[in-house]
Amino acid sequence: MLFLCYPKCSTCQKAKKWLDEHSVEYTERHIVEDNPTYDELKVWYKQSGFPLKKFFNTSGLIYKEMQLKDKLPSMSEDEQLKLLATNGMLVKRPMVISEDKVLVGFKEAEWEVLMR
Repeated sequence: MLFLCYPKCSTCQKAKKWLDEHSVEYTERHIVEDNPTYDELKVWYKQSGFPLKKFFNTSGLIYKEMQLKDKLPSMSEDEQLKLLATNGMLVKRPMVISEDKVLVGFKEAEWEVLMR
């Protein structure tokens, strides 16, 4: 299982603690130092079944500075994936990726159900 996080993020810290408390084995990856690639994001997006907007860190400074709230609706899926691949701070975190699951963001109740 792959755990993508930003170590300074308090939500990521909570998610990591949850994984450790539930004895979930994972490989940790710094989402900024090792940003997800276009190809990875495309696979995870398709696998997740989530809308692509869920992969954007909508509360992040870069998202707001780039005024993506207004720009995303007119961008193609491909353009959005390419944009996400340019900067890990644009990507919603934490993310957990396994062979059959993709979790974006940390909601403990959701993880309780989906991580079984």
